[in-house]
Amino acid sequence: MRENGILRIVTRLLIPLIMLFALYIQFHGEYSPGGGFQAGVMFAAAWILFVLIYGLEAGLAVIPERVMFVLSASGALLYAAIGLLGVVLGGNFLDYAPLMEDSQSAQQAGIILVELGVGVTVASVVMLIFSLFARRRGEQGESWPAEGDD
Repeated sequence: MRENGILRIVTRLLIPLIMLFALYIQFHGEYSPGGGFQAGVMFAAAWILFVLIYGLEAGLAVIPERVMFVLSASGALLYAAIGLLGVVLGGNFLDYAPLMEDSQSAQQAGIILVELGVGVTVASVVMLIFSLFARRRGEQGESWPAEGDD
């Protein structure tokens, strides 16, 4: 697939569109269907498409596995921190009202931050799972993507 010029051009056009749509889903998740999980999967799908066309080493040059591990933990910590911040400020876990004076603004900010944590965690975990499976396939003597997988 690395040698196919059409796939490379189409991929260069599709990846930014996929990521832009993922951002739309991420930040409109509290108003419409979608949110962190769906956006995270879409971000990961864009990275996986890049890896399928350009190879695993090129994908890991863009986002190394170490960064994926850090992002997966950071997203979960952001989710937990926003939840615990409500407790520290006198509310319940994931109660956003104590975060700001205006209850509606607090709800919106809390949901956006929690969904951001979910999106970052989901995207990084899906990319990690894919890269670990792809690396394992490469260790078994098969190239990634395999020759003849066109």
